[in-house]
Amino acid sequence: MAAFEELYRRHVSRIYGLCCRLAGDGLRAEELAQDVFVRAWQKIGTFRGDSAFSSWLHPLAVNTALSERRALRRRTSRVFATDDLEAFDRPGRPSGRETGLGIDLERALATLPPGARAVFVLHDVEGYKHEEIADMTGVATGTSKAQLHRARRLLREALGR
Repeated sequence: MAAFEELYRRHVSRIYGLCCRLAGDGLRAEELAQDVFVRAWQKIGTFRGDSAFSSWLHPLAVNTALSERRALRRRTSRVFATDDLEAFDRPGRPSGRETGLGIDLERALATLPPGARAVFVLHDVEGYKHEEIADMTGVATGTSKAQLHRARRLLREALGR
């Protein structure tokens, strides 16, 4: 128990940061980070020690966040019956003083649609290749590339560049 507590202390901030970037919401990221460590506790027996613990934990965190996003999408699609899905795909526009240089990258990331945000974070922040992202997210490699292009374009717009 004490050893796992130490692992938690060493890795929670990085896992929280990853979850925050993928979820776009600090409160949701806290819940996701806790879910990651619950799953890690349940699966700790599968860690063989061939690599660093962080190398084992990181994909677990990505999979947890992406699984939760898919589940949320399924729940949302049951609640909202509409043919106009474009409204759910548009990022929010910054308002007021956020429209200038004052907007930070984290806020801009939060405005991205979930798919584009996930691909951007996994590719540009975490360093995964498009083939790996496609496997993790269940989309085609071309879709991953298109989402990354879209995310970068939307971030440039949000940051006013």
